Amino acid sequence: MIQELHDIQAAAGATFAELTTTETVPVSFGNDAAAIAATKQGVALYDRTHWGRIQISDSDRLRFLHNQSTNNFNILKPGQGCDTVFLTSTARTIDLATAYATEDAVILLVSANRRRQLLELLDRYIFPMDCVELTDITDTTVTFSLLGTESTQLLEKLGVTELQNQPYASHKSINFAGMNIRVAVGSGLATPGYTLIAAASDAARLWTELVKAGAVPMGDRVWEQLRIEQGRPAPDFELTDDYNPLEARLLHTITYDKGCYIGQETIARLNTYQGVKQQLWGVQLSGYVAPGTVVTIGEEKVGKLTSLTETESGFFGLAYIRTKAGGEGLKVQVGEISGEVVNVPFLSL
Repeated sequence: MIQELHDIQAAAGATFAELTTTETVPVSFGNDAAAIAATKQGVALYDRTHWGRIQISDSDRLRFLHNQSTNNFNILKPGQGCDTVFLTSTARTIDLATAYATEDAVILLVSANRRRQLLELLDRYIFPMDCVELTDITDTTVTFSLLGTESTQLLEKLGVTELQNQPYASHKSINFAGMNIRVAVGSGLATPGYTLIAAASDAARLWTELVKAGAVPMGDRVWEQLRIEQGRPAPDFELTDDYNPLEARLLHTITYDKGCYIGQETIARLNTYQGVKQQLWGVQLSGYVAPGTVVTIGEEKVGKLTSLTETESGFFGLAYIRTKAGGEGLKVQVGEISGEVVNVPFLSL
């Protein structure tokens, strides 16, 4: 089923990279500049099938997730959703996930390299009296994201109009050409758009219909550039055992008055006593420098570069900067390269 999708993508010029022995991702369709342009003045189509999808069902599902991550699940109604962060017991970041509440389950869209860890983590906290069932639906489903200002108009061509002007992560199950598709508000980045989840058996047909409707295929290389430019933190880069979600500036994912959850005591203490010692920012750079390089002001170390990409306007990175050093507009050195700290749209939502 997925092989048919990959065959169609390959015929359109896609080159692939192996994530595991069984998982591959389209890196580029040979049209990176056109795909970036489509996100600004059209619609780009990104295959997120390599991301994980975990379904949590049964009667205690909302209470269970409420106790496992940073956002308030108890208030979610079917058709609503939210971003949330899963933490260690000391409030270090594991993953930034998006949750979609349906009539009888919650679907978590999680990072590709955190799926197994989260499945193990969630399973560990299910107690005998809990009415909770975990199901890994990654292999039986696909996820595509539409990114760009014309995404709403493209969905209109497919007969989807119910989600216009709805809040982030609002979603609806629709039937299109015999395919059952869950369509959600939000592209995964600050760029306007939608995310679609469908059966793996419909992958090739759905991709074909979206391209036919005007979407420009976009590879993982462009996604990575955009996520750095826009400031979406990623596991193994900005989301690690070294940082907490307050430092990652994921403030929209945190509900302070929801009660206990894993890592809650640390988050509450940091918030109450203004104990956030560093924060994630963008850095416009005058040249290439490797991630992991120390950020300095004069002789003083003030942070560390975590990600880097090359854009039309030069090199751009993400870096954790000490709070006391300052923020937007700060002039810094990253190794031998000069830079300026700038804000990023994903962390300004």
